[in-house]
Amino acid sequence: MSEDASLAKKIRKAAQLIMYQHHRQPGVKGYELRKYIGRDFMKVVSLLQRKLDDLGLEVKIVYADGLDHPNPTEEELEQARFYVISKAPLQMGDASLSGWRIDTLAVFAATVAYLTSKQGRAPRRDVEELLQEKFPDWKIDQDLNRFIRRGYLDEDQSGMLFIGWRTRVEIDRRRLLDMIAGSSPVKGDLESGSND
Repeated sequence: MSEDASLAKKIRKAAQLIMYQHHRQPGVKGYELRKYIGRDFMKVVSLLQRKLDDLGLEVKIVYADGLDHPNPTEEELEQARFYVISKAPLQMGDASLSGWRIDTLAVFAATVAYLTSKQGRAPRRDVEELLQEKFPDWKIDQDLNRFIRRGYLDEDQSGMLFIGWRTRVEIDRRRLLDMIAGSSPVKGDLESGSND
C-alpha cells in the first residue's frame, strides 16, 4: 500500500472515530486515536480538519481540565476528547435538526443563561425554581437530567449545577446573554454548533 493510500485510510478511520458516537458522549479520546491510527494521530487529525473546513465543520479538542492548551503535551492530547462541531451557528429554521424540541431548547437557554449569570454554578433547586415559572416539574427534571447525561451540565453530590464541558465548547454564552438581554440582534442564529 502506498504512503498516500495509507494516509487516506487513516484519515477515514479518524473521521469514523471522531464523528460517530461510541459511548454516551460524542467523539473519541486521544488515546483511542493513537491506538487505531498510530503515534502520528495529530498529523492525521490536522489533515482531516482540512477536509472538514470545506463542509463548515471543525475538530474540537477538549482537554481533561477544561482549559485551553496552546502547546499540549502528548499525555494531555491522549486524555483530551476530540469531536466535530459546526463552525457557524445553526439557523433558527434548522433548530429541529438538533433533535431537541423547542421547549427543551428554551429550558436549556434559560438554564445556561442563569448559570452564566451566577459565574457558571448555582444550586439545582434555584434553577428549578426559575424554570417552574414556565415549565412543569416533570419537564424540568427530565431536561436537566438529559443535559447532565450529555455533558452540557454537571452536578455534584450537594446538588450544585455547573456549566458542562460541551456548553463551554459549543455555546457562545456571551452572545446568548446578549440575545436574551436584547442588546444583540438574533439574525436567525442559534448558538450551538452541536448536532446532538
